[in-house]
Amino acid sequence: MPNLGPTELIIIAVVIVLLFGWKRLPDAARSLGRSARVFKSEVNEMKIEDEQRKRADDSKATGSAITDDTTPRTDNQSGPTL
Repeated sequence: MPNLGPTELIIIAVVIVLLFGWKRLPDAARSLGRSARVFKSEVNEMKIEDEQRKRADDSKATGSAITDDTTPRTDNQSGPTL
């Protein structure tokens, strides 16, 4: 894989400035940062959901009566879940 030297980085920076312009460059960078933040939070949320799903599968396999109280009940009955 080729290395990027200072000349190549300057050329890339000039091309970016020509594409976006000086006025829109800060907005584009801000938008890119927001998108990265949203992507990171979604990935973290997916990891948490996956861990919860694995714990639920493990508890079903071992016959444990521990349930996650954050999920809504679907059996249309009131009372504590077991």
